Amino acid sequence: MDNGLGQLRERELTRVAVITCAVLETEVEHFVRSCPQVLHVEKLRQGLHNDPPQLRRELQEAVDRVEQQVPKAEVIVLGYGLCSRGTEEVCTRRCRMVIPRAHDCITLLLGDRRRYADYVRQQPGTYWYSPGWNRHHVPPGPQRYETLHKQYVERYGEDNAEYLMSAEQHWFNTYNRATYVDLGVGATPEDLAFTRACADWLHWQMDHQHGDAELLRTLLTGPWDDERFLVLAPGQSLAMTADPDRIIRAVQRAPAPACNGCAATTCGGKTTAEIVPPPAPIRSGAGDIAGYECPGATAEPAVTGSSPSQERPVDAAVIPAPGENRP
Repeated sequence: MDNGLGQLRERELTRVAVITCAVLETEVEHFVRSCPQVLHVEKLRQGLHNDPPQLRRELQEAVDRVEQQVPKAEVIVLGYGLCSRGTEEVCTRRCRMVIPRAHDCITLLLGDRRRYADYVRQQPGTYWYSPGWNRHHVPPGPQRYETLHKQYVERYGEDNAEYLMSAEQHWFNTYNRATYVDLGVGATPEDLAFTRACADWLHWQMDHQHGDAELLRTLLTGPWDDERFLVLAPGQSLAMTADPDRIIRAVQRAPAPACNGCAATTCGGKTTAEIVPPPAPIRSGAGDIAGYECPGATAEPAVTGSSPSQERPVDAAVIPAPGENRP
């Protein structure tokens, strides 16, 4: 009897595919072990936020690939935030798509976008370290210095290398704190010691923040409330919004099937129209039903400018503002 009930409940779960940045691979792989509704996990290389158009291309290719190769998937979950606006314009053709209301992965590691904003407001000179960040890129510290110096000497000669290294060291002055954040997964004494060694070498303070895993767990399984997540219908994509708390909004990118609330075959009509998710319910991992309003044309002017993301593209002429991770 119990086995039959368990099988019934599993069939009722929304079937999910996950596409995530490699920075979050350890945490995602850990939590999906207890998520039978997750059919597929695909990770993309770290550092794509440095080139937002490239991130957009590779993420769209991954979405297209998953929709084709995982036909049972009903929802594609993104282990990304706005990420230097590199996730804008990405859309699905068949599945719904869910993304957290976040500028970048630090929100997922801390577990709350407001906690993230408050921390950076109080400690604006923070550079973030984590299990994934330490594994997939070389953060500020002696190892980074030695690696870059060797590369510059090989490419440009010793004199030019010294000049380039002085420019590299200059942006360190915008930071004064190395903060290691983890969800209790992947963190090791060696990793913490490495972060502390980097902080000591840079003459920065060191902090250790323990994140709340509930946001990432809910991202993987639902229910996806509008407060923390943006749920996109096929043909919709996300765009940065002028509201610093909401962060992202939905826009209609392509014609969508007619729904009960619309006589036309598209809802909104303009690519800059803000869309409210359509009425078809989504089954969540918790068995709850989330109902939505018809995607009428709630117009909002297109937002321009750059995102206040924790990460930003590499630009030799730009020094990262305090609170932003340089690649």
